[in-house]
Amino acid sequence: MNWQSVAFDWNQARAFLVTAEEGSLSAAARTLGLTQPTLGRQVAGLEAELGVTLFERVGRSLSLTQSGVELLDHFRSMGEAASRISLAASGQSQTIEGQVSITATNMMATFHLPAVLQQIRETAPGIEIEIIASNDVRDLTRREADIAIRHGRPKQPDLIAKLVRETSGNLYASKEYLDKFGRPQTPDELSEADFIGFDHPERFIPMLSTFGLSLTRDNFKLNSTSGTVMRALVMQGLGVSVLIREDAERTPGIELALPSLDPIPIPVWLVTHRELHTSRRIRLVFDMLAEALS
Repeated sequence: MNWQSVAFDWNQARAFLVTAEEGSLSAAARTLGLTQPTLGRQVAGLEAELGVTLFERVGRSLSLTQSGVELLDHFRSMGEAASRISLAASGQSQTIEGQVSITATNMMATFHLPAVLQQIRETAPGIEIEIIASNDVRDLTRREADIAIRHGRPKQPDLIAKLVRETSGNLYASKEYLDKFGRPQTPDELSEADFIGFDHPERFIPMLSTFGLSLTRDNFKLNSTSGTVMRALVMQGLGVSVLIREDAERTPGIELALPSLDPIPIPVWLVTHRELHTSRRIRLVFDMLAEALS
């Protein structure tokens, strides 16, 4: 191989790849934790080394040139290779120190993780924990997180998943709201209530219809992608929403909106990448999470 022909470095390649995927220098800079001028210099350096123009400015955004489009797949292959190298290296690490990132829902991160994180700190003070509180499903195969706590079993063959608990959810409302609305005795009566949606109501409505509720978009005057926000809205007396049983039990002033309704099964899965599971620090955190959440 003619190594002298490879004039650009990985930072330049990564700058181009992330900018192409994010659509702008500002978004790419936030993703990489760099300043926009630094990222811009890396992209310009790559263009200079390759002798091609990769982007053209369209208004406030960037658009790939034909050369950029043709080269993008090659740079994606480089990014995937770099991710595999990082995964393999992390899997070989046998030190009980370093960073471990955990992604979990807002409710899980707020109410369930603090106690086990204290145990981890006491057991392995050299481990640095990053909590990614989000309901978005992070891609563990691309190192967007090391460990995920999910309510659905992953399908990717490279991921290891452990079912740590089976819990349930139900429909809850504040005592204040039910005092005004009335306490429904049937699903039809509850179908007249105000509901607080999770994410898009169009995804919420079919799930609730399996419990006999006839809801439409008009039932959902409030929606949020955050479980902690939904909980706060329920506490405020603004409507009915689904809460996990353990979270509802620690929420003052709320009660079941329809006690006769069957609970909604909710599994709790702990997930990591197969290669990362051989890392001592990640394995330690994984096992302590599994024990605490089970």
